[in-house]
Formats: sequence, C-alpha cells, structure tokens
Amino acid sequence: MNLKLKAVFLLLTFLFIQIYAQNLSPIGNWKTIDDVTGREKSIVKIWEENSKLYGKIIKLFRLPDEDPDPICDECKGKNKDKQVLGMTIMWNLSQKKDQWKGGKILDPENGKIYGCKIRVIENGEKLEVRGFLGISLLGRNQIWEKVE
Repeated sequence: MNLKLKAVFLLLTFLFIQIYAQNLSPIGNWKTIDDVTGREKSIVKIWEENSKLYGKIIKLFRLPDEDPDPICDECKGKNKDKQVLGMTIMWNLSQKKDQWKGGKILDPENGKIYGCKIRVIENGEKLEVRGFLGISLLGRNQIWEKVE
C-alpha cells in the first residue's frame, strides 16, 4: 500500500511539473509593448521548428495617422521593402535552461538586426525580450504580454 501511495504521488508530481512547464513556454501569441511609449505595437506568434524558436508579426496596432500596411523600407536583404505584417522578426533561438538565446531579432521600424534572448516571466503571463548589439549588456528589454 505504501509503495502504491508513493507511485501515485510521483505520478501527480510529474504531471504537475509538465503542466507548469507548458505554461512557461514562449510558444504562442504575444502582444508587443513599445518600451519607450508603452503603446501596444503588434502581436507576434512564436513557434518552434527543429528545436529553434521563430516569431512572426500576425497583427499590427496602428494609429489613425500611421500607414495601416507598412513596409520595411529600412530593412536590408530579403526583408527590404516587404510588408511588416507577416514578417518573421525573430529566428534561431535555442533553449538554454529557462531562456532561449543565440538567435536574432529584427526591429522593422529601423531595419536593424540585434542579438536576442527571451525568457518567460510572471508565471507565463509575460515574456522578457532582450535585443542587443554584440553582448547582452549593450541592449534593451521589452516586456511582451501573453495573448489567448
């Protein structure tokens, strides 16, 4: 009887850990918040492919005086003059413990590409996104909010 109780306890513990870990996944939709203005900017869909994370803009929040369908005229290479909506702006992030890093993130407003690392915070409700040049100390954070 004691052995069965231990087995049930271990099973429940394992299930709880799995459910909790799923809530801490960055996979899903995230509302981006401008770190300067505090304004909602877009919704980014993050997905995993071949053990790497990618993120694509799936919705834009535009002010009445802004172009409703902007292009990335400051971008270089394949994104030059492409629509921002639908653009992959985050790529090749690999998981390292509780963070995903080693990838890149594109700022479609200025066309610049930065190093990137992300981690889920506040029980899966927010995503800390850090873009940087060279080393992580030379960068800035944005906090994105989970969208259901």
